[in-house]
Amino acid sequence: MEKIIIKSYASPCGEMILGAYDGKLCMCDWSVNKRRKQVDHRLCQGIGTTMIEGTAEVIENAIGQFEAYFAHQLRDFHLPLLLIGTDFQKQVWTALQEIPFGETVSYKDLAHRIGNPKAVRAVANANAANALPIVIPCHRVIGADRSLTGFAGGIEAKQFLLNIEQIK
Repeated sequence: MEKIIIKSYASPCGEMILGAYDGKLCMCDWSVNKRRKQVDHRLCQGIGTTMIEGTAEVIENAIGQFEAYFAHQLRDFHLPLLLIGTDFQKQVWTALQEIPFGETVSYKDLAHRIGNPKAVRAVANANAANALPIVIPCHRVIGADRSLTGFAGGIEAKQFLLNIEQIK
C-alpha cells in the first residue's frame, strides 16, 4: 500500500512537515501546529493510509519553490496538490488560492467570495484546517479590524509571510 511520504523542512519562519501522496503535495504544515495530530489523522483517514519518512520529487520541488518564495523570487506556487477535506473546506481553500500575492482579505470577505456571507465562522474553521499553508495562502486572511488573527504557525510566522509579500 502506498503511504504518505513526509519530510521536515526548516523554513525561515518555522519548522514544517511536507507530505506527498501519489505524486501530489498533500501537506506542508507547521510542525508546531497545535492541531498537528488532527491534521495527520484527517489526511491518513481521507486517503486510507499511514505516513512514512522519506522524500519524493514533489517534496523536493516544493522545497525549491519555498526557497525561491522566501528569497522574493516566486509569487505563485506551481505544484500538483491533493486536497483532503470536505467539499466546503475545498471551496474555501480554492478561494484562498485566488487571493492575490501581497493582498489580504477578512474572513467575512472570504465568506462573501464563496457566496455564503453568513458562514464566517465556518470559513475560519476551514482556513484553520488547511494542510497546505503558504501554498494555499491562509496567511492572507486577517480580522475584519485588520488585526492578525489565529494562524497554525503562530502570529509571528503570519506576519513574516505578509512582510515577504510586501517587498517588491
